[in-house]
Amino acid sequence: MRSPTIRFARPSDVPALHALILALAEYERAPDAVRAAAGDLSRALFGEPPAAEALVVVDGDRVLGFALFFATYSTWTGRRGLWLEDLFVLPDRRGEGLGRALLARLAALAVERGCARLEWNVLDWNEPALAFYRSLGAQSLAEWTVHRLDGEALATLARWA
Repeated sequence: MRSPTIRFARPSDVPALHALILALAEYERAPDAVRAAAGDLSRALFGEPPAAEALVVVDGDRVLGFALFFATYSTWTGRRGLWLEDLFVLPDRRGEGLGRALLARLAALAVERGCARLEWNVLDWNEPALAFYRSLGAQSLAEWTVHRLDGEALATLARWA
C-alpha cells in the first residue's frame, strides 16, 4: 500500500481544491461565505503573477488535503514570511498525520526560502485545531486582533484616495 505524498498543486487539482475549500467553509460554520469559483482559484494559483501557492497531500489521484499560502514581509525582521491561509484535511483521513506533514513541508519551504516566520489565524472556538497547533509549538498572539475592511467600508475609504 502506497502512502500519501505531498506536492505543489497542479492546475488539474483545482476542482478538488475548490471542493475542499467548500468543505472547510462548512466545517468553519460559514458555508455561504465562499464566493470564489474554481476559476478564481485557478487564476490565483496559476496566473501571472500567482497570488498564492498550495501544497496538496495526495493518495494516487485523490487530493486528501491542502495548505494554501502566500508570501508576507515583516518590516521588523526585514525578511519574508509565509501566511497560511487555509489548512484542511478530509475528515475521513484526519488522525493520520497528514495535517502535520503538510505543515512540516510548509515549514521546510519557509526555511528554504529564508523566511523569518510562518503565521496563520485560527477561529477561537476551534479547539481541535488550537490543540493541534499548540502540540507543534505554535504560539498564540493573543494581543493582536484581526481587522478587516470589505464591501462598502472598503469602497468608502478608497474614495478618500
